[in-house]
Amino acid sequence: MRLALRVFGRVARNGALGRVVTAYALFILTEYAVWIAMLVYAYGNGGATTAGLVALAQLLPAAAIAPFASTVSDRRSPVRLLVGGYVLQAVGTAAAAVAIFLDAAPYLAYLGAVLAAAAVSTTRPAQAALVPSLTRDVEELTAANVLLGWLESLGIVFAGVGTGLILARGSVEYVFAAAAVLLAGAGWLVVALPTRTAAGGTATAGALRHVGSGIAVVLRSRRTRLLVGLLGAEYVVVGALDLLFVVMAIDVLGLGPAWTGYFNTAYGVGGVFLGSLAVLLVGRRLGPVIVLTAVLLGVALGATAFASGSVAVVGLLTLVGGGRALFDVATRSLLQRAVPADMVARIFGLAEGLAMGGLAVGSLLAPALVAMGGGRFALAGVAAVLPLVVVFRGRLLLRLDQHAQVPIVEISLLRSLPLFHDLPAPALEGVARALERVDYASGTVMIKEGDDGDRYYAIADGHVEIRQQGLGIAVLGRGHGMGEIALLQGGRRTATAVATSPVTAYALDRESFLVAVNGHAPTRQTATAIAYTLQERDERRAAGHDVPDPE
Repeated sequence: MRLALRVFGRVARNGALGRVVTAYALFILTEYAVWIAMLVYAYGNGGATTAGLVALAQLLPAAAIAPFASTVSDRRSPVRLLVGGYVLQAVGTAAAAVAIFLDAAPYLAYLGAVLAAAAVSTTRPAQAALVPSLTRDVEELTAANVLLGWLESLGIVFAGVGTGLILARGSVEYVFAAAAVLLAGAGWLVVALPTRTAAGGTATAGALRHVGSGIAVVLRSRRTRLLVGLLGAEYVVVGALDLLFVVMAIDVLGLGPAWTGYFNTAYGVGGVFLGSLAVLLVGRRLGPVIVLTAVLLGVALGATAFASGSVAVVGLLTLVGGGRALFDVATRSLLQRAVPADMVARIFGLAEGLAMGGLAVGSLLAPALVAMGGGRFALAGVAAVLPLVVVFRGRLLLRLDQHAQVPIVEISLLRSLPLFHDLPAPALEGVARALERVDYASGTVMIKEGDDGDRYYAIADGHVEIRQQGLGIAVLGRGHGMGEIALLQGGRRTATAVATSPVTAYALDRESFLVAVNGHAPTRQTATAIAYTLQERDERRAAGHDVPDPE
């Protein structure tokens, strides 16, 4: 419990991160509710084959769009991609609700669902690029991923319960209408976040080149290729389960469509309770966790093929959901650590596209296996997917953590500073590795006017007051840097910096700072311009002119 509170506390103290996490909770709730409702609607209009084809129609456009949509995060802003995705999902679900309510042709509702599903593919890549830029260290990044994993499991629970209750008392259009409202709320939560590019991509690079560079990274790296492939295999299982829940509830056990939601609830409950163990992943190796959870998921799912009652199925699906939640958090966290920071959005865009493709494969695999041998045979076949991957790649999986050393949090912080924004990725990573985290209590003097300049500071959290001759002239916070004038000009500190709250900063020694700045012409020009602006401000203030504080 103490560890769980620690995770919540770390995220809650970061306001911007809290908004992203809350919006994601609304997104997860609607994603699963809409998916369940559409499968039930399609099943009622044509059986398992129609449901599978409708699932495929939703997933293929999403799989194709995800890698290209993620380039918006690199070239412009993950916030814009996140907001746009939430808005399009709201529009698509609202259109489906209206079509069903008016008793229009089913394909009109399917079109709304396709639009919403295509927009879903933008959410996780955008979030994967945004979250590191809002966190202060690797522990906070892992804590945020753990909390997002919990919320995903809770979303499955509430989506399953809510959808089951609505389907038991009403019609599917009410599910779509509620989802549209919640998605609009998610967009509102994140629209006010800063739209600064998180990964420093260039605006001139074409989308195809961006996607191609991401593919090249995946193909060159066995570890990245394996982790992206694991996410794809995971979603083959998830895509098959979504349809098998419907088949099991209606045909195998004869319990009725409402039990589709309840089976999803059991699956989600497992994600909540076993997924709560994800708090133990903070600061630990993740490769062994991936192996163990893949085996757990496969064994529990295989056992459902032999279960004869709803109680046994519910219990086993609880284990399946828990194993899947831990597997997903561990795999995504390790992938986020392992890839170059400037490639995070692109790699996760490819992973999201592959995940959507996996859902499509699963949605086709399930009815094919049902046709071959029935629902129980299909469950046994799908259960073997992840364990087979582990059998063939287990040794590499167990060694993955040894090479996941990219300082993604530090890189994201540097990218948020105007001084380093244009520095090429390899050079930026070198600077990030040279950073040293330093923590200051409130009231601590971090820099003293008149002292020799020896380090540059990037503020990750807290507030720092800048004083000249005892008078406060500015207050700096996250996304600001200080100390560059003395380093660039080889002189003394021109101001005093005092922590007015607990401060977390990353310090860069003089030599590393000068090598980075002088080794890249655009960065050197930016640094010179910043130093000139600050000196001009100081001269105007000394002359008695009012100078507005920097933002």
